[in-house]
Amino acid sequence: MAANRALGRDIHIYDANDPITVLGGFIRSNDITNANLYAMLEVFLFFDGNYHLQRENGTDVQRDEQALQAGNYYIITTGSISISNEIPLLRTISVNSGTHVAVFRDAVRERDRRCVISGRRAHRAQWGDYRGFQAAHIFPLAYEGYRVEQNHGRWITVQPENALSINPDDNYMIASFDGDGLGVAGRHLDQQLLEDPCRPADQLLHWHFRQAVLTNMKGAEEPIFEHDFPPGSDMMGEIMEGPKAAERMEFELLSRLAAHRFCMTLL
Repeated sequence: MAANRALGRDIHIYDANDPITVLGGFIRSNDITNANLYAMLEVFLFFDGNYHLQRENGTDVQRDEQALQAGNYYIITTGSISISNEIPLLRTISVNSGTHVAVFRDAVRERDRRCVISGRRAHRAQWGDYRGFQAAHIFPLAYEGYRVEQNHGRWITVQPENALSINPDDNYMIASFDGDGLGVAGRHLDQQLLEDPCRPADQLLHWHFRQAVLTNMKGAEEPIFEHDFPPGSDMMGEIMEGPKAAERMEFELLSRLAAHRFCMTLL
């Protein structure tokens, strides 16, 4: 059963002229600032004039580095506000296998030998022991067709669901949209990775950050999909009974085909 991302939100965004309809929101994490909120709102909201935010107690919210406080925020503007109709690409956790995934995983391990988000090092890396570490794609394998169409591949140097993302416009700050259980929100990517010529390109980080904002902040948010299917469970049945069943089935199929496409060409 899919979970509701909006549960537990402690930041809620409204148009001051319509204080009933929620435009968006998220679960606040440590080190998110007022300026961060302004920047994230401008990903999925469009303004045809100047605007500013006001808290429910009537105080204006400056675009500054003060820590963001929980509560309701109202957009004050003499112009109009419109919501982006851009729909984020469906994304969920899938365990893939295959030659292509193994090559990507090994390249990431060789490059980093640590988690670049938390800074935790793989102390047994010299023996090939990476337990507790997982290589994650910025751009899901399932959308390779979209990647090729949009020419995103030109930014990828290491070839190939969480609520974490990196904002390259804010000194590569780590943003969390679902609380901060790992204690990493507000940190910045370390200089060692940023100086690595094989690091992810800023254009891909921009794309991923935008997707994270659209998924986690816009309106009622996208659903969180179930991904724990123990042996013997009806994976297909659970997916078909959940939200966006057709899109989810397509994602799972494309993920598996993408992971094995090199093997298939050799048959």
